[in-house]
Amino acid sequence: MIMNDIAETGLTLDRGPQVLLDTVVQDPTGPLSVGIAGPGGHGKTALLAELARVHQRGAITVRTTAPEPGEPVDADTLVLVDDAHLLDDARIEVLLGLVATRRHRLVVAHRPWPRSAALSELVDALRRDGQALLLTPFTREQTAAYLASTPELGHRDDLVDFVHTQTCGVPRDVERLARGLAAAETPTGAVVDPPRSVVGEFGPDLDVQPDAVRRLLLAVAAGGTLPVSMLGALLGREPAAVDDLIATTRAAGLLGADGRLAPIVRRAVTTLSPTTERTAVWRRLTELQLARGGAVLPLVRSLLAVGALGDCPVPTLAAAANEALADEPAFAADLFAAATAAGRPASAEQALAAALAGNLDDALRLADRLLSTATPPDRREAAVVAATALAHRGHVGRSVELYRWSGTASALAFATVGGLATGDLSAAAEPPAGDPGGEPPTLHASAARLMAAGVRDSVTGSPTAALSALVQAAALLEPDGRAALLPDSPAALAALTAVHCGELEIAEQVLHRALAAGVGGPLMARRHRLLQAWILMVRGETHAAAERLATVTLDGRPLESRDLLFAAAIRMGVSRRNSDLGALKRGWGQSLEAVVRHPVDLFTLLPLGELAIAGARLGDLARLQPYLLQGRALLGRLGDPPLWGIPLHWSGLHAAILTAEPAVADEHVATLLAAAGHSRYAAVVAAAAESWVEVLRGVVDPTRVEAAARGLHDTGLCWDGARLAGQAAIRTADRRAMTTLLECARALQGRPPGEQTPTTGVSTARVAGPTQQGLSDREYEVAELVLAGLTYREIGYRLFISAKTVEHHVARMRNRLNCANRTELLALLRTIVADRASDTAGQPWPQRATR
Repeated sequence: MIMNDIAETGLTLDRGPQVLLDTVVQDPTGPLSVGIAGPGGHGKTALLAELARVHQRGAITVRTTAPEPGEPVDADTLVLVDDAHLLDDARIEVLLGLVATRRHRLVVAHRPWPRSAALSELVDALRRDGQALLLTPFTREQTAAYLASTPELGHRDDLVDFVHTQTCGVPRDVERLARGLAAAETPTGAVVDPPRSVVGEFGPDLDVQPDAVRRLLLAVAAGGTLPVSMLGALLGREPAAVDDLIATTRAAGLLGADGRLAPIVRRAVTTLSPTTERTAVWRRLTELQLARGGAVLPLVRSLLAVGALGDCPVPTLAAAANEALADEPAFAADLFAAATAAGRPASAEQALAAALAGNLDDALRLADRLLSTATPPDRREAAVVAATALAHRGHVGRSVELYRWSGTASALAFATVGGLATGDLSAAAEPPAGDPGGEPPTLHASAARLMAAGVRDSVTGSPTAALSALVQAAALLEPDGRAALLPDSPAALAALTAVHCGELEIAEQVLHRALAAGVGGPLMARRHRLLQAWILMVRGETHAAAERLATVTLDGRPLESRDLLFAAAIRMGVSRRNSDLGALKRGWGQSLEAVVRHPVDLFTLLPLGELAIAGARLGDLARLQPYLLQGRALLGRLGDPPLWGIPLHWSGLHAAILTAEPAVADEHVATLLAAAGHSRYAAVVAAAAESWVEVLRGVVDPTRVEAAARGLHDTGLCWDGARLAGQAAIRTADRRAMTTLLECARALQGRPPGEQTPTTGVSTARVAGPTQQGLSDREYEVAELVLAGLTYREIGYRLFISAKTVEHHVARMRNRLNCANRTELLALLRTIVADRASDTAGQPWPQRATR
């Protein structure tokens, strides 16, 4: 479509009208027989006015009314007729006669509807003898051209988009909105709403419409797709009459060709219509939609937008809440609450919506009330809601009790999962399903059974079978799991199991799919994101892990106890891997609080182990010992399942290393070696643990260390693998072995071979001979203050030396450590300072005692 902006008139024209004007300008007296069709507000009157101006400028007589029957019309006179659809048949016959003579010059403008037989004949005659033009809405380019002719608005793309979106390109509405924006203070930011004055200009357009058209506009403004049969029932008309009303409304330029209202028209209809009329139409519409089983949520949204939700019938509110439950549980909870305020008794669905939205306080309050007052079916559903909420808050024992009381197949399966999580081995013998007739084998029930089977296998069977069952359970919920209320999602349990097996790729994929499908709603989304952050942290991708952790609390809701524990452990794990001692100290108190708030269970052993290492690094492990003992006792009650125990012993080993307890470390190594045959992951961790303690005793076998380090890397423990190779490198006196291990550490960090200064546990300053056995005490002091972010002047003030001397110390350290730049120096200093902070960092352990 080609448009042109006429400077004198401000007209913005499409190709057809522009060609017509150009032709008239070139030959004002030439033949002219034109029919112009277009809805109201599409520029018919403006185009006729421009044609009149052009001819009057050429001294040609212009007539702007249709002749009466028998009234003579001079052949030199240009006849311009607007709104021909309003003429009676007699006048149309006169115009038809003028066309038939082919001596008169005639332009007739009309709306597409209504169209009588006489008008149709006239339009056909104009098309045959001349041309027919159809005026359409502006394209975005035409809207931009129109706004460009208004100096006050400038040439802002965002303003063009706003005007075009609000008006759908209807020229009349574009002109109104542009004029209103120009009259207002020139907008500097994003425009959100049209000015009130512009909305008010639609009042006369609406006032002249018949009552039926105004009610039709209100029905369409409510939103949703409305079939003709439903509109007929609303308006009290037959389908054919409804079609006529729709055509009339489109012809008025108020309803788009797609049957929708432009946003600015919708705002005008809802704002300017009498409140009683609007409420009556929308209430009736919701009743009709509910009766036919259609969606009522769009209608309820419209009522809410204009503050008329209180006028919505209670059944409609409840139906809309159920429609919103899967995708917008928080909105569903609000709608249920509105229904309750209007007299509907509280229901289990209302508690379910609150729980899915993550509002466990409301969920527990409603569920507890229903347990005492509701009918038996609602009581069972309320018990499930309460059990789920309690599971998320760490009260797993009470949760299991409620699940068993509920008695459905899925509830009993969840009870099995909860029982095993708390160390009740007898739960493994319970059937994962209840009475087959009590609950149909839905996807939810089948997934619950597979969850129970997977957790049971993780304790008493093979890790392969456990992981397979849990991944299958997660897949079952992906098609329709948004409204599934879960104590823990199968995807989360599958990811945990995969992490314990060293299958991080599987864990990542199952979590990604669960988040994409929205399984478990907002309640489970945090759990899934936290586990994604955990995997990134284990791999050593600390920056990405911190970013993912930050997304967990974007909604502003406080974390429940289980999620809080994982978040605290991730935060401390990231700080430890970054050798950020300050962050470790700052986060320790919150971490201890998180441990206290959530009782130890099978699925929180990972964060407990990570916090144990952090506690050892800070010299405060004793405060965690009671919880570590509880974790080991829980594993003991379950028969010490290797899948769940191996990571805890791996963490215990590193805590023992940091606290300089060789005997304790040896105990963890012995346990890991005993479990080495359980799985490939167990064998890798056992070999790495044995190699690590040998390195600390000064026995460095480069081949064995490298194999162990690469094994850790291949199972996802990338940071640990690089650190093992680095620790071995700084403890060997063999330069060739040192070089090999340094290259291995760099490779496991994803650094190219030969790159200087690894950042994880590698310090060349300790392997190059007596003159380079490490930093001096003064250099260590300088290094600590540099890492703390102090300037050279501030460091000098602290150490009673000049800033220049500090600079010399830093330069000497950089040369000695062979660092290419300051970034590499800081990375290596973090490792050196962290190693020195450990009592065992630079001194070999005593040889292992024989037992």
